Order: sequence, then structure tokens, then C-alpha cells
Amino acid sequence: MDNQELPPALEQALGGFGRYLEGERARSAHTLRAYLSDLRSLLEYAASEGIIELPGLELGTLRRWLGAQNQAGMSRSTLARRSATARSFTAWAMREDLIGTDPALRLRAPRREKSLPGVLQSQQLTRLLGGLAEAAAEGAPLPVRNRAMVELLYATGLRVGELAGMDVDDLNPDRRTLRVIGKGNKERTVPYGVPAAVAVDDWLRRGRPMLAKEHSGTALFLGSRGNRVDQRQVRAVVKDVFEALGDTSATGPHALRHSAATHLLDGGADLRAVQEILGHSSLATTQIYTHVSVDRLRKSYQQAHPRA
Repeated sequence: MDNQELPPALEQALGGFGRYLEGERARSAHTLRAYLSDLRSLLEYAASEGIIELPGLELGTLRRWLGAQNQAGMSRSTLARRSATARSFTAWAMREDLIGTDPALRLRAPRREKSLPGVLQSQQLTRLLGGLAEAAAEGAPLPVRNRAMVELLYATGLRVGELAGMDVDDLNPDRRTLRVIGKGNKERTVPYGVPAAVAVDDWLRRGRPMLAKEHSGTALFLGSRGNRVDQRQVRAVVKDVFEALGDTSATGPHALRHSAATHLLDGGADLRAVQEILGHSSLATTQIYTHVSVDRLRKSYQQAHPRA
């Protein structure tokens, strides 16, 4: 759909806010496009109500704008983002003296829906990892690498970017721990088990030397040309093994992270220990996995108890 023509004052404000985001806030191109699309939607709605200058923008207009999108079926997460865009825009307009009062101060976004993460069952993981081990047994370097990457993702709950950024020196094979540089450049130490240790050792002995080049440096996992593996390649590997599994809707590495966290808690691990392993800055983020465990417990109870 083509953008509607805005009144000159509103178009000028849209451009000014875009320059602010791009310059002072150093937003990414993707975020910039999303924010400006949100703001254009708001200003087009305001124009449809006869508003031609920013001082005419009122709280009621903002609420009706969000309400119209809610009725159109827009997701809560998108509505929450658009509400945040509106608040950022009006706060900027106040600082620029384009408006005298901030109409978005009392604007409330709908709460984001908290979806429970998808979790692979233990028997699914046994089949998945068993298939990778069979492929690796033939000795080709990429299957050996793929097995090691997936074993390590599940064993540690690493984010895909953390896995791709690992160096050989980050491993401590004697203690079966690895050093991870996570979000916010925060460092943590994560343990891993014997199956992952076996797979990684196999990669280091048999697979990596076959792919390593002079430019490979100390990268733990390499692509077919000897470069450090990137996140896209890891995601493609995980997508393929999930598709081969056949009985899961999981598609990406984050499903392995979800599974690792949930299985740790199901096995009795302390919530704060799981927080440390996953690198969550807030315990509240980790607590979503307790909801997964309680939900599974409730389903098991309802299926098994005669008076559930």
C-alpha cells in the first residue's frame, strides 16, 4: 500500500524524528524502518482526524489509533512496539518545542503475550543426536562439526551468536567448562557434559584440522572454506536436523536453549544456577522456564490422576 501524503508539518516532524534516530540514537537500519513505519501510521491516522499540526495530537487520537489496529488483528507485540514509538516521538517533540504537552504520558501499551518456549522431548533429542553421531562416524569434517555444534548448544544452552564467537582457547577440556562472552560483553563460565565433550574432542582431532586454513585463527567452529562459522550457517544446520527429525515444529537453535533450560529445571537444578548458565541478567527471564515445567507437570497430572 502506498503511503498517504501527510500535511507538511507532520511530514517535517516525521523527517526530523528519523534524523534523530539515525544520528543521536544510532539506531540500526532495520529498527529505523520499523519506527518510521509506526510513526507514519500514527501521523496518517492523525491526519484522517483532521490534525494538520503536532499540537493537535491528543491522547485520544493515540488511543483510537492503537484501538483501530487492535481491531484489525495486530499482535500485542506489534501494538506494544507502536505504543513505544509514539511515546519516543512525543518525548522528542517536547524536547524540540514542537508541542507544549506530551499526549503520550498516559498512553498504556497492551501487555506482551508471554508464549511458552517450544521444548524437545528427551526421546526426540536422543534420536536427533544419535543421527548426528551416525553421520559424523563416516569422518567427513562438516558432519563431525555439526554434531559438535548441536551437542554443545544443547549441553550449555548457548545462544547461537555465543557459539559462533567461541575460540578454541575458550574450552577447558579438563574441567569440561567453557568461557562465554554473552550479551553486554559479560563473561560467564558454563559446564558441559561427557557427550558434548566427546563430540567436541572428535571435531578438534578429526574435523577442524581438515578445514583449518592460515586465516582460520583460533575460531572453534569453521565453515567449509576455513572461515569462522557464522550464525546463519549454525541456524541452517539446526533447521536441517529438526526437519530430519520430522515430529517437531522447532526450527532454530533457540529451541535447544529452551530445551536445555527446561530439562535442567525438570531435573531439579536451582533457578539461579540456570540463570547463570544461560547468562540472563534478570531472574525473571529465567522464570519463564519454570512455567514450562509447571505446565508439563499439570498436563501429566491431568492425564494420570483419576480425579484430576
